[in-house]
Amino acid sequence: MPGYPPVGPPPNYGPSPYPPRSPLPRLTWLLVALLIVWLAPYLVERIEFARTRGRERAEAESAAKQLPEEKLLGELSRAFGLVAKRIGPSVVHVKTTRVLGAGAVNDELASLFGRPQMIERDEGSGVIVDSAGFILTNNHVIELGDPIEVGLSDGRRATASVIGADPATDLAVLKIDASDLIAAEWGDSDALEVGAMVWAIGNPFGLDRSISFGIVSAKNRRGFEHNPYQDFLQTDAAVNPGNSGGPLVNIEGQLVGINTAIIGKGYQGISFAIPSSSARDVYEKLKANGRVARAWLGVQLDEASPDLARKLQLPSVKGALVLDVRPGAPGAKAGLRVGDFIVAWNDQPVDGPGTLSLLVAKTPIGSTAKATLFRDGAETTLDIQVEARPEAPRRR
Repeated sequence: MPGYPPVGPPPNYGPSPYPPRSPLPRLTWLLVALLIVWLAPYLVERIEFARTRGRERAEAESAAKQLPEEKLLGELSRAFGLVAKRIGPSVVHVKTTRVLGAGAVNDELASLFGRPQMIERDEGSGVIVDSAGFILTNNHVIELGDPIEVGLSDGRRATASVIGADPATDLAVLKIDASDLIAAEWGDSDALEVGAMVWAIGNPFGLDRSISFGIVSAKNRRGFEHNPYQDFLQTDAAVNPGNSGGPLVNIEGQLVGINTAIIGKGYQGISFAIPSSSARDVYEKLKANGRVARAWLGVQLDEASPDLARKLQLPSVKGALVLDVRPGAPGAKAGLRVGDFIVAWNDQPVDGPGTLSLLVAKTPIGSTAKATLFRDGAETTLDIQVEARPEAPRRR
């Protein structure tokens, strides 16, 4: 039919004039392609590494040339060194020894030589605050120790006597007989701002006069171990066991705190120091009298929940709720009752139990204070004759 090829066997053109193709070149190209695909990431990676190394080498060489000319970093580094030199001679290593008593061994050797004694040793830090030999440290460092040995920066060692201790603020004053002492200069912790640079110096794990650097993370940290008298500076300067009692200093090398506590058993980025505004006051009182006399009310205090505030017809939850009154204490003598809600002390606002305890403690003993409180939904005032808190015996 027209338009269609003829039906029949294909024509025979005879043998091909070209030689048959070998499969080897195709296999070779296939292997080459696979090799390229396999090696390509490695080659790209090597090239990128080479480029990165070249850039880093150039940056390192440039930095090496510029760093000696960078005055700001040089001045900052020198300032760090000056801080260490300024406070270093005033830092001491405090070692204590405590005899725990006879053991339970009861045999022939014990009858001949006596029962063995268990000896416990502890160590901490301290800071010389008077060239006459007065040292400020933590009470918990020396509380159970006798004798107390102090190591000075020049290698001398001296036995210290306890002038006074204040467990409430965890501070103690020691005295040694030594000459040519370099005392730290007091600084003003109240002038510190959050973010200010500070340095902690002490003997962590027995490593004498180690220095660490940080900033003031927060101020007025209260309420630890339900102690109303402690008001801490929080820093991120590294403080570890053995740093207790050592100084915290500002950019001028001045004493702005006594390193006291950490959270947990080791440094986790949070350290606490007793601010110099409190430490200096306690030091002067301990040096003069051997103790710190504080006023007290003799009451148990708590906060008021919103529900309780509505029930008692209180104006707000800011204040201190009286839960108990000790018979014969100043509060009882003045007529304080369970359920009273104290909102001011000598016209200073009370926002919680801790604030009231601090205000009472700072009130001059023998004076008359005015307590503003709510009772049965009405505001009233009481005049309270301020008395000293009975002194607790020092543990040994």
